[in-house]
Amino acid sequence: MADLLVPGTPAPDFEARDQDGHTFRLRDSRGRPVVLYFYPEDDTPGCTREACAFRDDLERFEATGAMVIGVSTQDESSHRAFRERHGLTFPLLADTDKAICRAYGALGFLGVAKRVTYVIGPDGTILAAFRRLDPKSHSAEALRVLSSISEVVR
Repeated sequence: MADLLVPGTPAPDFEARDQDGHTFRLRDSRGRPVVLYFYPEDDTPGCTREACAFRDDLERFEATGAMVIGVSTQDESSHRAFRERHGLTFPLLADTDKAICRAYGALGFLGVAKRVTYVIGPDGTILAAFRRLDPKSHSAEALRVLSSISEVVR
């Protein structure tokens, strides 16, 4: 299992399709922060709690100018059903070839994504990287990081 990427280093660029078949390219998000969170599997209890925490905090993320992106190894149709079932309003990327998970040190032993979150700055560098066992803590931790950088910018 790879280590997490180090804050201050460039975030690896990638391209993937979301639940609706739209292509997302990380490089296209330059100029705004990105919260990139990896989760093991759609519709499992922990992943559902995590996704719903991001959903519930989405207004707060948007207030910082950040976008939230979820990534797991399931396909687009699985993500679409998961998103619709739980009223998620942010993109879920299908990393079926596991390339994004590998690039971000988020590929688990069984070939599924590990629960990892990155906060990427507007300039494309990693601001924070963390792994927690509590699925609900990722959203709050990412908001804390975003709050601290927005205070520095002001």
